[in-house]
Amino acid sequence: QEQLVESGGGLVQPGGSLTLSCATSGFFFSTMYMNWIRQVPGKGPEWISSIDTVGNARYAESVRGRFTISRDNAKSTISLQMNSLKPDDTALYSCALTRSYRDFLENKFDYWGQGTQVTVSS
Repeated sequence: QEQLVESGGGLVQPGGSLTLSCATSGFFFSTMYMNWIRQVPGKGPEWISSIDTVGNARYAESVRGRFTISRDNAKSTISLQMNSLKPDDTALYSCALTRSYRDFLENKFDYWGQGTQVTVSS
């Protein structure tokens, strides 16, 4: 069964850190391009980071220098280390999977997880 399951969200104070994880199953993971997306109620989804099959990463300007994406092909997982969190980072964070390189370059996604909530507040 093809599945993406996120974990690691929670409540954190401004300036704090969290690490999100995304466990996948049912995919030939090492050939998949992986992404993190976040969404706030009333707004469209915001792409924030991607990692290709060999570990090259891209970041949105809003998180560059604070967030780090990584992947573990042996465990079929990706992670998102988030540092220096701000209230504006409050959102539902989802991982998403892209099969083709062309779609990866265009930030298009084939599968989404249900997401994990991150709330940054004092």
